[in-house]
Formats: sequence, C-alpha cells, structure tokens
Amino acid sequence: MNIKYSEKSVKDLKSFSNPDRTLIVKKIHYLADNFEVLKNSKKVTELKGSEFENQYRFVVAKKIRVLFRVENNEIILLILRVGFRKSIY
Repeated sequence: MNIKYSEKSVKDLKSFSNPDRTLIVKKIHYLADNFEVLKNSKKVTELKGSEFENQYRFVVAKKIRVLFRVENNEIILLILRVGFRKSIY
C-alpha cells in the first residue's frame, strides 16, 4: 500500500519532537503493511458520517492519533492529520 501525506499532515508531523516523529512514521508504515489485519482491531476505527467516507482513525500511542483515508482505485493510504487526541478532531 502506498503512503501519501497531505500538506497539513506534514505540518502536523513537524510539530512533534524527533523521537515522536520517528515513532509515528514507523507506525504509519506498519499500518500500511498491515491495514487489513488492523482494520479488525481497536487500533483502527472507521469514522462515522457521510463527510468521512473511507476515512479512519489510527491510534499510534496513548494520546496520538492519525486520521487517514484509503483511496480504493490505487490503494493509497492518504494521511490527513497527525496530532494529539484532544486537538485532532
């Protein structure tokens, strides 16, 4: 599965410290490799509502979330936002 980052997600990533950023990127690559397995776990949740079609939330750490969309035509993991739980939604 290919990974693309939105401009906003790159900006979000830059706000984290280097160790956190490294952890987040590793977890995103793990997500890309294991999406089908993780989709059935509590780590990945599909967002509800019509404006969130094919959008998911991935729990990276206790307080860190990644919002992403899966685009079926090319099976691309588009990272929309990366941030702390309290401020990402």
